Amino acid sequence: MRVARAHRVAVIGGDGIGPEVLAEALKVVAAAGVSLDTVDYDLGADRYVRTGDVLPDSVLDELRSVDAILLGAVGPPVQDTTVPPGTLERGLLLRLRFELDLYINLRPFIGVRGSIAEGCDFVVVRENTEGTYAGEGGFLRKGTPQEVATQGSVNTRAGVERCVRFAFELAGRRDAHHLTLVHKANVLTFSGDLWQRTVAEVAPEYPGIERDYHHVDAACIYLVERPGRYDVIVTDNLFGDILTDLAGAVSGGIGFAASANLNPARTGPSLFEPVHGAAHDIAGQGVANPVAAIRSAALMLEHLGEADPAARVHKAIDSYLQTTDAGGTSAASTSSIGDDIAERL
Repeated sequence: MRVARAHRVAVIGGDGIGPEVLAEALKVVAAAGVSLDTVDYDLGADRYVRTGDVLPDSVLDELRSVDAILLGAVGPPVQDTTVPPGTLERGLLLRLRFELDLYINLRPFIGVRGSIAEGCDFVVVRENTEGTYAGEGGFLRKGTPQEVATQGSVNTRAGVERCVRFAFELAGRRDAHHLTLVHKANVLTFSGDLWQRTVAEVAPEYPGIERDYHHVDAACIYLVERPGRYDVIVTDNLFGDILTDLAGAVSGGIGFAASANLNPARTGPSLFEPVHGAAHDIAGQGVANPVAAIRSAALMLEHLGEADPAARVHKAIDSYLQTTDAGGTSAASTSSIGDDIAERL
């Protein structure tokens, strides 16, 4: 009888509460009956301060060979000045997205009891490798009174179309069969036009999908006033970054928000992480909310083909969330939340 190979997963605990919440995620994965061959990697602010390294090429090469990457959180304390702004964001997180072609950032939101979005279930598909995050731009006469800074938004037809197709296909697998493009096409007339034309040209291939368009500022209002109007939102990199933080807030708090950085072509590993940061102010106190990390691990299981265990983890999380209110976890400790969810499996 053939014995299934354990999935080889790189674990980047990172900084602050990162290692704490990942410990609970891995606990729940084990309780779901999935075997992981984990490899720990020391990356983040602490490593940078100690060694000056952000993401060595040798480590990147090793990461290319794993089945998936599970990341807790990276970043220095808020007042720390030893890590220059952008060092970890561009040198670690964005580099992984670009180098591994993680072109889809998938963020699901299920409204927690007592939240504005209670009972809502929607997902944001964010383009993850282009837009203003691509790094196009620069300075002229830096440091002088005549300084000029430019920051361009790079949008390719290929990059936009593969994101749009992913979103249509996802909408087709969901009950509502509804897709909303969010952009700012009335002002960003070049990139917005490309996104709108691409959606319009791809849409006939998905005749069962109802679609809509909202300007990003209107979408912010709608997410607060009536988040239930959304099913699948597709948007560019910057707007997706902002909208998903707002979506996390209206759904109960950023501690519940999971994400998947996907390479749907599977030419390399995908990366899974909670949306929240390192939260150094509560690190080591056992009070961090691990739900986002656990949900991210469930997304990882889905991507690894472990559909049944993933579904059971999602169900266990949803069951647990019936016991807590928006913004908190009923004063439970980090480990007790993990234990509670694991026991429900």
